[in-house]
Amino acid sequence: STRESRVPERYGFVGLTSQLDNDPKMYGKAISDIDLDKWLEAMKSEMDSMGSNQVWILVDPPKGTRPVGCKWVYKRKLRADREVTAFKARLVAKGYTQRPRVDFEETYSPVAMAKSIRILLDIAAWYDYEI
Repeated sequence: STRESRVPERYGFVGLTSQLDNDPKMYGKAISDIDLDKWLEAMKSEMDSMGSNQVWILVDPPKGTRPVGCKWVYKRKLRADREVTAFKARLVAKGYTQRPRVDFEETYSPVAMAKSIRILLDIAAWYDYEI
């Protein structure tokens, strides 16, 4: 038959979501994907960005500790017509590997209140310090 076969509209949303959710879930799937070169470029871009922003310093872990691992998360950025516009790869920490009461509360993240920063800037301006 020459008639065009289409999925009924009532199933349109299910069909659309199944088409959109085809991003690799892990590194092994990304390197076997048809868009391997684009995924590698996205991963290189992420690593270059982390290097230029000095995200980490490589050190030996303290004795008796286990470092938190990491994994790659992949995402194709799409336009409204579902055409791929960009490939994104993000390196994320596996926070779920931490153990409560062992290394769960060991996260160090120094944070300064905005009010404290403004006070320091006011003092620097008052005494004409260079920042």
